[in-house]
Amino acid sequence: MPVTAEQSAAPAAIRVELDAIFVSLELSKSTWLVTSLSPGAADKMSRHTVDGGDIAGLFARIGELRDKALARTGRLYRIVSIQEAGLDGFWLHRSLDHEDWIESHIVDAASIAVSRKRRRAKTDRIDGETLIRTLLAYKRGEPRVCSMVRVPTPQDEDRRRIGRERKILVDERTLHINRIKGLLFSQGIRGYEPGRRDRRERLEELRTGDGRDLPTHIKAQLLRELGRLELLIEQIKAVEVERDAILAQDKEVMTNPTAMLLGIKGIGPEFATIIHTECLSRHFANRRQVASYAGLAASPWQSGSINREQGISKAGNPRLRTAMVQLAWLWLRHQPDSTLSRWFRERVSQNAGRRKATTIVALARKLLVAFWKYVTFGVVIEGATMKAA
Repeated sequence: MPVTAEQSAAPAAIRVELDAIFVSLELSKSTWLVTSLSPGAADKMSRHTVDGGDIAGLFARIGELRDKALARTGRLYRIVSIQEAGLDGFWLHRSLDHEDWIESHIVDAASIAVSRKRRRAKTDRIDGETLIRTLLAYKRGEPRVCSMVRVPTPQDEDRRRIGRERKILVDERTLHINRIKGLLFSQGIRGYEPGRRDRRERLEELRTGDGRDLPTHIKAQLLRELGRLELLIEQIKAVEVERDAILAQDKEVMTNPTAMLLGIKGIGPEFATIIHTECLSRHFANRRQVASYAGLAASPWQSGSINREQGISKAGNPRLRTAMVQLAWLWLRHQPDSTLSRWFRERVSQNAGRRKATTIVALARKLLVAFWKYVTFGVVIEGATMKAA
């Protein structure tokens, strides 16, 4: 079939309509690869490298792209850039987006379709070109070509550090506690709890399983582990004091999302902080978006006569998903008369007490949607008990 003039001119017409220079940034610690597609460049992508972190060099390179396009076409074009969400965070996006002539986007790399070959090629050059094509499709308005990241404000980004730091410290505390218990277990000692305040006094009283004093070097190692553990405990307390100070300010405004969550029985400071900073501080159009962001949405597999459920997608925020599953178990204890708790018990009884783990995940999804409706639209959670004033 012969190619008509209209078909051959289609790509150029699309770029003229979009009226921009498209730039993708492949970021690494040492270098930044700048791939660009400019009007009048005969559909050829150009590539340049900039030292990693050299924002002035990046702006200079982008300026050169504008100047070359101006010399070719006689017009001054705006820049539309794209980069993957990663280690560099959002500071580069904010630097670019601060300029009136630059439109910056951050894309979720996992949302970009790639070749399904068993062994596909992957280089920075290929990734840069893929980002350009994805950006072109996104600007043409193609649905679901990728998922762009909603960049939080600097204040929201800084506030969620509290919950994330506490999670890291708690995990490290667990690691040291398990290491101490493991060392003692190798000596035939059970029942020692490093988290107690009298941990050092009890350590002096310990005897091995065959009645000996603790060996010198293993005791020295245990004391050093206790020192690290005590430092972590102090840091966790400091983070919690900082968190509680912010929550105290939120409680002064009754319509604040965190204050509204804290008013529900069974939700404490940590869960309220995680749910707000990791989820409800964002904008969602509907309940499906809320569930998808947490990775709690269903993943169907349907092809021809095959139609089965794969479980939850797990493609969302892992911190939020973990917190919601934990909160779902606590919800059954503290809100036994709520509609959601009754729904859980009825569903489990239909399965003769089986599949509790699957049903608790469904309860976590329903809870998150209920919290979103409560905070956003004021829809009261049916049957939920509020804390006494």
